[in-house]
Amino acid sequence: MRVTHLHLTDFRSYRDLDVTFSGALTTLVGRNGEGKTNIVEAVRYLSTLTSHRVATDAPLIRSGADRAVIQARVAKAGRSLAIEVSLHPGKANTARLNRGAAKPRDLVGILRTVVFAPEDLALVKGDPGGRRSFMDELCVALQPSIAGDLSDYDRVLRQRSSMLKTAKHARGDLTMLDIWDEKLAELGGRIVAARRRAVAALAPHVAAAYESVAPAGGECAISYATSLDHTPDSDHDDSPLAPDASAHEIAMVLLSHLTQLRPKELERGVCLAGPHRDDLAIRLGEMPAKGYASHGESWSCALALRLGSYELLTVDDGPDAGDDGEPVLILDDVFAELDAGRRSALAARVTTASQVLITAAVAEDVPASLQGEILKVDAGEVTRVE
Repeated sequence: MRVTHLHLTDFRSYRDLDVTFSGALTTLVGRNGEGKTNIVEAVRYLSTLTSHRVATDAPLIRSGADRAVIQARVAKAGRSLAIEVSLHPGKANTARLNRGAAKPRDLVGILRTVVFAPEDLALVKGDPGGRRSFMDELCVALQPSIAGDLSDYDRVLRQRSSMLKTAKHARGDLTMLDIWDEKLAELGGRIVAARRRAVAALAPHVAAAYESVAPAGGECAISYATSLDHTPDSDHDDSPLAPDASAHEIAMVLLSHLTQLRPKELERGVCLAGPHRDDLAIRLGEMPAKGYASHGESWSCALALRLGSYELLTVDDGPDAGDDGEPVLILDDVFAELDAGRRSALAARVTTASQVLITAAVAEDVPASLQGEILKVDAGEVTRVE
């Protein structure tokens, strides 16, 4: 799988940009603020319909423009696919696939990407929300249909949370809350089941990747941490879900938790159970990485999570993988953050990738084995360095 061509209209700093990627390895070189990350951000957006830098689409639209358009050609399994997304502020985005109108969700899964960026340090040191997003992105890459469940869950959660805030002061019938409970449990059960499968599949790849980038650093292990593994009044895993629990079985446990927690939820006005409260547990040896890992160890953990994801998606042969599921690997300004040992280990792991897109302030930051074709980004212009 490769992106062979990218065209941007009013995306970020670019009024109109046309880029051709001619090789498996491409390094975009430019000073900070010149727009090199904007290019790989656009590639990533076509893969997930989200940015790895901002939470909303508004900053992606060039100032003064009424929309932004991202178009790309993707070579996949011997075919050339044309994909396009138009971003409209305050309105629904639109999409096209091979010149025909499509729903944006229909594009998810056509192009797979894995992005490693300086912000990934927050996967280890930051709040659970970033790790939940990491798991959800992986779930969507493995099973694109789960994107609909994630979107629907967020909508139902907002509706239910709003009702909890008003129900405390309202009198009478809570029937509507019962209905929202059932819907939240149904969607939440599917999401938790998908996350558990994804994390279980990812774990051995993360362990192997960590060993390769930090051979003297011990063992890195990940697991899915859910409040459904203990009773509502306990902080200990006194009632763990069965390893092979189905989405329906998980939904029933979640519904039971919601029922038991309702008095507290009405008092606080917040939803106290569900996948929005879960986390990805990362451990180094016997200790949690967050709070105990050094800066270098945290970088190694973050790198292992991304490399592990890349390896998992490369070997994934599920029904949604297609004939060429190997993702495009994007390394966004990371080499300047890594020491020599981690640079070499990263380079060794990715030299055989179908396509690697790298951004760097100076070409010398990138190991020679990974530079490939070099594109200079300067003042909104992209030129090939011969």
